[in-house]
Parts: sequence; C-alpha cells; structure tokens
Amino acid sequence: MMLRIVVRAGLAVLLLSGSVNQVAQAQGKKKQKQNTPFRWVNKPSKAYANLPIQHKTFRSRSMGADVGYCIYLPPDYDKSERTKSRYPVVYYLHGGRPGSELKSVNLSAFIEKAIRSKQIPPMIYVFINGGPMSHYDYPQIKNGQGESVFIEELIPHVDSTYRTIASRKGRGIEGFSQGGRGTTRIMFRHPELFCSAAPGGGGFATEKKISENDGHESDRIVFAEGYNAYDTARVYASSEKQKQYPLRILIHVGTKGSNYENNLAYMQFLEQLGIKFEKLIVKDVPHSARLIYERQGDALMKFHAQNFSADSQ
Repeated sequence: MMLRIVVRAGLAVLLLSGSVNQVAQAQGKKKQKQNTPFRWVNKPSKAYANLPIQHKTFRSRSMGADVGYCIYLPPDYDKSERTKSRYPVVYYLHGGRPGSELKSVNLSAFIEKAIRSKQIPPMIYVFINGGPMSHYDYPQIKNGQGESVFIEELIPHVDSTYRTIASRKGRGIEGFSQGGRGTTRIMFRHPELFCSAAPGGGGFATEKKISENDGHESDRIVFAEGYNAYDTARVYASSEKQKQYPLRILIHVGTKGSNYENNLAYMQFLEQLGIKFEKLIVKDVPHSARLIYERQGDALMKFHAQNFSADSQ
C-alpha cells in the first residue's frame, strides 16, 4: 500500500513537473514572441514563396532608412496589351503591434482567386508596414511615424513606381483589428486621399478610452490629443471635408469576434454624427481577417471595385 502511494506520489510529481515545464516553455515562447524587435524591413521566408506577392522596399527620406512593403499586381499587369493601363490600389493595414509588411499577405491568395475568376476587376493591393506602434505616429519612439511614412512617403512611392490611378478616385484603404483602428483614423484624417474605406474588427473600445483619457491607451502609451477614431470622426463630421470628400465606408466584423460589441457601438456613434456607412456582419466568425475573407472576402473586394467604378464616371 505504501509502495503504491509512493509510486503515485512520484508520478504526480513527475506529471506536475512536466506541466510546469510545459507552461514555462509556453511562457518563454510567448515572451520571446512579444519581445520580437520591430523592423521596418522584414524579408519573407520560403513559407511565403507560393503567395502572389512581391516584397519591395523604398528609402524613407524622413527616417533615412529603408521601409518594406508587399505588393500584389494583377495577372495582366505585365501583359503587352495592358502596358498603358492604370489600376486602382487598395492599401491594406495589418493587425497586431508592432508592424510588419508580412502580417496580412496571406489574404493575397483570396484576391488572386477573385481576380482570375473575374469576380472583381484587376486592382493592386499594397500590404504596408505600420511602424512600431502600428499605424500611429508616435514621436516618443525613434522612427515611430507609422502614419506619416504611409501617407507622405509610401503612397507617392507606389504612384511613381507602378501604373496606378494616382488620385483619390482610384485609391482605397482597408485593415483589420489594429489595422481597422488605423484605417478609421486615417480615412477621417485624410479623406482627400481615399474614395473607399473598409475598417474591420477594430478595437474601438480602446479608441474610445484614448479619447476619454487625454490620449492615454495605458499608463505607458500616450497619444496626441484628438488622435483616435472617435475624435477624428467628430472633426470629419463637423467639417467641410465630409461634403467635399464623402467617404464610402464599409465596416466589417465577425459576430464571434472579441471586438464585435464595440464595433456595433462605434456604428451607433457614427450614426449619431450623421456619417453614412455600410456594414458587413459575418455570422459565427471570430476575430480573424483570414476567416472573414474566406466567407465574405468577395464582398469586401467588390465594395472597393464599385467605389472605384463610381468615382471614375
């Protein structure tokens, strides 16, 4: 009897020890992942080889550093009969923090399929690097101007390098999660640049917190006054820009997503401001851009295509 107890106790210790080791390893991996240093250039590994994207860089004058981005060019872009054709562009803002131009490129497979099957007309997609604070300008960090690098440097670079429709009528913006927050702030701050905007799964509860707490996202992270999705919407709604540059907006979110309820609250807020928008509620989908694209990616792409077509008339 005593032997069985000792054996069982020893087994329990081994199992507990193994569990602790597993937890420690998991925490170590999580910590290692969290401590991954930010880079403005992230070269794709072989795992990205089958995706229909190209990884490129440009030189940022403001930072004196190279900045990476990934670009999807439609299948007919290089065909001889289309060498004079110009294409609309959707800029895709990744989720998560810090930024990386590789974070959302898996969506390019859905885009390629939709264009090849002629469900949508040819267009260019650019997957940006949102900087160390993901789509915010954050001067507290060296080279932390994520929004400014995108707006003032990446867009002009793309327009001068590729055959784009280099105006508002051929330019869209989209993003998910942290990128949904960024899309919303940027579309309201720069409506003169985009005719089509599709923020998805944005953490609007955090944006509201920033608005109500003098820019504080947390004790450590403080943004400039008014630099959030709530205050930028208020400014847009009360300015002449809403009449001069009316945005076509599609807010998309999954009903199982962690930000579902606060997206509904943000939609209600926009309605109170008199800002028009469409909504795409994807039933039973969690907080995942990829799963939303599996279910309703065609609807998002068609939304942009229709807006480009409407503005070209």
